[in-house]
Amino acid sequence: MAELWLVLAASFLAALLALRLPRLKTPPGRPSLSLAAVFQDLLRYGKTKSGCQPRPPQLQVFDVPKRWFYHFYVVSVIWNGSVLLLLLQSHLLSRPFPIWLQDFLSILDGVSQDQDGGDESLSVFLVCLFVWLNSCRRLKECLHISVFSGGVIHIVQYCFGLCYYVLLGLTLLCQVPTNVREGKDHRLTVCWYHVLGVLMFIWASVHQHRCHVILANLRKNKSGKVLNLDHSIPFGDWFEFVSCPHYFAELLIYLSMAVMFGFNNLTWWLVVTYVFFSQALTVKWVSLHKGLETPGNGFEKRLLEIQVSHQCCPKYC
Repeated sequence: MAELWLVLAASFLAALLALRLPRLKTPPGRPSLSLAAVFQDLLRYGKTKSGCQPRPPQLQVFDVPKRWFYHFYVVSVIWNGSVLLLLLQSHLLSRPFPIWLQDFLSILDGVSQDQDGGDESLSVFLVCLFVWLNSCRRLKECLHISVFSGGVIHIVQYCFGLCYYVLLGLTLLCQVPTNVREGKDHRLTVCWYHVLGVLMFIWASVHQHRCHVILANLRKNKSGKVLNLDHSIPFGDWFEFVSCPHYFAELLIYLSMAVMFGFNNLTWWLVVTYVFFSQALTVKWVSLHKGLETPGNGFEKRLLEIQVSHQCCPKYC
């Protein structure tokens, strides 16, 4: 699985660098089916998809509503909840993984996870638990807090989002030591980095939730009724320090999980690297089309930063 996350991280880094190439800048003001137009249409979502330039009807066929982001978290709650249940049965009941799953994980992983003193097992369990809890929180926010505009996303982005949390669950299963997969060992050893990782996760999650509430309230009145879908300047919490605090908190959440693994799990560090480049690509794309990179006075820059915050959807978290 490490190779897969390396490829994903490298792909998003390449896309980030490709945005700087003049060849991938489409001529403004007219529809285009060039390679540049297809590439940009694949990356854009929300208002950046419809507000930058006319889009050919052939590309609009692949649009799905942006509010479908909540489907990602439905998949995660179900899939990673099943993975969590499997781990609970293994540790509490000494029940081995199904033979077909053990064989499948051996194919995915390539090497056996034999070494374990109980700390690695607890690391996998904690990360799986917090991936599931985070997905539950994000699903609740999408359904009851967030205010989505009428924006769209590409069907490829949508399909990748559906697969993303399945990949996360499989990645975690690949980290389970072989003796635990076979139901032969259910020791759980608590280490200092588990405690530190849990505290980091709680801290980042609380602030991310606050930022999502602040963004949603910008489009509502005091009674909770949605008034408009326009941008305005948010204040409070991490918005005083970071232009996209919900993305920063998301990265901290994944970093906290790397801490739970004891800082030495290469596969999870590649997951963190992928998340970083994925977020950087989104922020870079929106900033290019909102003019954030052009000089301006402080208020203008602040306003553009907030527009980036609105467009940077908190996906893959």
